[in-house]
Amino acid sequence: QVQLVESGGGLVQPGGSLRLSCAGTGTIFTLYAMGWYRQAPGKQRELVATITSRTTTTYAESVKGRFTISRDNAKNAVYLQMNSVKPEDTAVYYCNAKGEGWVGGDYWGQGTQVTVSS
Repeated sequence: QVQLVESGGGLVQPGGSLRLSCAGTGTIFTLYAMGWYRQAPGKQRELVATITSRTTTTYAESVKGRFTISRDNAKNAVYLQMNSVKPEDTAVYYCNAKGEGWVGGDYWGQGTQVTVSS
């Protein structure tokens, strides 16, 4: 059974930094594109950043230059370094793993709350 578990959320002041982690079990995550999504109250879930198995990254325009996604295949982990956070970054952040090519599967973690407030 594939599981993704996020950690690292919490309360941070505007302009501060936070690092989210996502640990995966149950499959070989080197065959998956990994991503972070977020959902704010009353809004739809949106893409924050993704990283493919070949470490190609994409970012939402709203986080470019502030957030960095990375992965450690040896640890089956993906990270999101969040710098210069803003109140509008407040949301529940979800980890996602999507199989590439012939590999099936689309998995989600349970989410971790990030609140940016002074």
